[in-house]
Amino acid sequence: MKKKIAIILIIVVLAALAVLIWYRYSLNSQGKKTESNFNKLISQIEGIVAKPSVLDQDIEVSGSVAAFEETNLIPEISGKVIKINFEEGKAVAQGVLLVKIFDEDLQAQLKMVETQLKIAENTEKRMKALLAVNGTSQQEYDASYLQINNLKAQIEIIKVNISKTEIRAPYAGVIGLKKISPGQYITPANVIASIRAISTLKLDFSIPEKYSSEIENGTRVSLQVTGNDHIYEAKVIARESQIESESRNLNVRAFISGDIKGLVPGAFAKVKVNLATKPNAIMIPTSSIIPVSDQKKVFISRNGIAEQVTIKTGVRKASDVEVISGINPGDTLVVTGVLFIKQGSPLKFAVVK
Repeated sequence: MKKKIAIILIIVVLAALAVLIWYRYSLNSQGKKTESNFNKLISQIEGIVAKPSVLDQDIEVSGSVAAFEETNLIPEISGKVIKINFEEGKAVAQGVLLVKIFDEDLQAQLKMVETQLKIAENTEKRMKALLAVNGTSQQEYDASYLQINNLKAQIEIIKVNISKTEIRAPYAGVIGLKKISPGQYITPANVIASIRAISTLKLDFSIPEKYSSEIENGTRVSLQVTGNDHIYEAKVIARESQIESESRNLNVRAFISGDIKGLVPGAFAKVKVNLATKPNAIMIPTSSIIPVSDQKKVFISRNGIAEQVTIKTGVRKASDVEVISGINPGDTLVVTGVLFIKQGSPLKFAVVK
């Protein structure tokens, strides 16, 4: 019995040893396979040699096409509309009568005061003749002369009120959709229509704060609108005197020059602003950059060994970004497999451009 137990124990121990040997072999095999794959990946990395190049410092921002002038036509006084003298969507000349408000009461007042003025002028003439022969006092004559001036002032006031019953085009432009009808009683709260000067157009856009010192009057910009492949040109004519506190952007206005066919006020525009040209900029692929906290790092090759360096970036393009500091011309930069490389790793490039 004891002999059987001893044999069983020996068999169990041998089986345990066999399992342990197999497990350790499996781990070593897997580790070697992983290391082999890693070394294979490292040996297939690509790099580029940093070289100075010409960089057109362009930024692309959103903008809006606008009429050079745009005004909501609003009456100054209340009254009934007796005439509408414009067609929607049609061009009008400056000073043309667009809307007439009832003014017969004012016209009657004007006639009454003008009649009173004639009487006062005749009275003043008689008083002047009497004053010459001492037939009246200077005070009575002055009162008659003052009456004339008072009536003239009343006439001017009435004429001003009559002019307020006439809404005229402030400039040559195109009338929008009308918002009133004949016979309607309107007040200064009513918008009659809009008028826009669209023979020339302007472009409104904003640029980030960091570029605010690089744009000035005369700066050339280009724009495109949705559904139109044509590239339009514009020139900056004005900029705000301060940066908006909420968006940290600077508002800019440009005049669209040349052919404006196909542009409609209010259209969304993609604006490209050329701020400057740098003759010796270093550009690297954005895929080579490793973001670490609030820093940006890349790997460069130092005698075949990976070295991680911190960089500062500038202008960003579609797939490249400008490096302001951290990389010098001639440095070999790792552009693929950067997530698998560590500081001090040996590097073997498959391709260096």
